[in-house]
Amino acid sequence: MRPYVPCRTGPKRRHPRRHILAGAALLIATWLSNESRSQETEADQKVWNAGAYSFSDELGGFRITSVSGTGTRKDPFIIREELLSATPVTLTIRTTRPIRPFDSSGFYASGIMFVRVEALNNSGQAWVEFEFELQELQGQASVFGDGLSFDQRRTDNANISSDSFAQYSRDFEPYDRLRYTDGKVDPGAVVGFSFLVTDYTPRWRFYLVQDPRIPSS
Repeated sequence: MRPYVPCRTGPKRRHPRRHILAGAALLIATWLSNESRSQETEADQKVWNAGAYSFSDELGGFRITSVSGTGTRKDPFIIREELLSATPVTLTIRTTRPIRPFDSSGFYASGIMFVRVEALNNSGQAWVEFEFELQELQGQASVFGDGLSFDQRRTDNANISSDSFAQYSRDFEPYDRLRYTDGKVDPGAVVGFSFLVTDYTPRWRFYLVQDPRIPSS
C-alpha cells in the first residue's frame, strides 16, 4: 500500500519575466511621452537664422513665424511674428558668424542691423502704442555707454517708421527705448515697424523687448 502524500496547494508561481516586460513597456511609454512633449516645445520655440544672426522666441509669450534678410539697408531683417497677449515679450538675438564691426557685406555680425518687425495682433485687444527696448543683459536697462541703441547718433527719423503709428519717441538714458504712438492696431491685424539697431561694441547676444500697449480705460 502506497503511503499518503498530502497535496500541496500553495500559491501559484509568479513569472518574473512578465514583470520585467511590463516594467520595460512602462519605461518606453514614459520616454516616448517625454520625447513628444520635448518635440512640441522645440517646435513652438524655434530659432531662425538670417544673415549673421539668429532670432529666437525661446523666452515665450509670442511666436516667430519667419525671418529673412541680411540686415543691410537694401536687405533688412524682416521678422514676422504673432503676439498672443498684450504683455511684454522678449526676442533673443545671437550672432552666428564672426563679429566684424561696421562691415557692410551682410556676412559678418557688424553691429549695424536694419530691421522690420511685422507683428500679428492675436491678443484679443487693440494696441494703441507699441514700445521696443534693447537690453545687453536680460532684464537690465541698456545704458548709454554700452554702444547698443536705436541709432543714438542720429536725431532724424530716416530709419524709423510704422504703417500703423504716426509718431515715435526715443529714450537713450537710462534705457534704450523706441515708442510708437498716435495709431491703433485692431485684433487680428498686422502692424509693421522699421528701425535701425546699432551696437558699436558688438556682443554675441542681446535682447529686444516688445511691449504692446492697450487703452488704459
